[in-house]
Amino acid sequence: MDIKILVAAHKEAKMPTDKNLYLPIHVGAALHPELRLGYQSDATGDNISLKNGSYNELTAIYWAWKNLNADAIGLVHYRRLLSLNHKKSFSSVLSNHEAQLLLKTHAIILPKKRHYWIETNYSHYVHAHYRNPIDECRRVILDLYPDYIPFYDEVMKLRSAHMFNVFIMRKDLFDEYCQWMFSILSELEGRIDTSKYDAYESRVIGFVSELLLDVWLNKNGYDFKEVNCLFMEKQNWIIKGMNFLKRKLTGFQVSENE
Repeated sequence: MDIKILVAAHKEAKMPTDKNLYLPIHVGAALHPELRLGYQSDATGDNISLKNGSYNELTAIYWAWKNLNADAIGLVHYRRLLSLNHKKSFSSVLSNHEAQLLLKTHAIILPKKRHYWIETNYSHYVHAHYRNPIDECRRVILDLYPDYIPFYDEVMKLRSAHMFNVFIMRKDLFDEYCQWMFSILSELEGRIDTSKYDAYESRVIGFVSELLLDVWLNKNGYDFKEVNCLFMEKQNWIIKGMNFLKRKLTGFQVSENE
């Protein structure tokens, strides 16, 4: 099986060594033509590279959907890599052999769910971002795919989700997911006004998209296998915890018009 896992990056970074399996891709390359990273550019062929500021790593997924031929396609980030163990080392990242074995019995490979415990997926989102886009996304799904609404509502009430747009999928399912997801996001993009958003909040399409994968999975009942997701950089859990408490106590739940 020909498997290609894109490694999304916007700067030079250490990459997995298996070049037959991993394909580093420069996301937002059209926005930074001065950068020469030596990676595959997401600005070639049919692409949305110029939208990287709002679509994040989805510009890599779109590029793969429109331009890459393989039996299975996946995406990881330069600092988030899949593995069958917990050792934070590039020698531990998912190998071609391991991916081949997993895809023989499972159509999709995912990172283990991220758990929020005291937050639902919806409340976690609105405590971190503007509420309107996630609410408008529901209205888009109601208009375009009304049979998905019960599954959207269910996912929003859960306290865990497969996050980061990290996955590996058999090509037929990858194509199906991209068609569904990008049709929703394209419509959503036209319905929300982000002109007053700062650079971080302007990444809204990418943020919203992270919660769509489980909606699609739950609706269609596709088989998947969870593996570990290694975060290759140091994390300051004290700062992360303080930021979470600040959002929780002060509330980010404001609309753009307030």
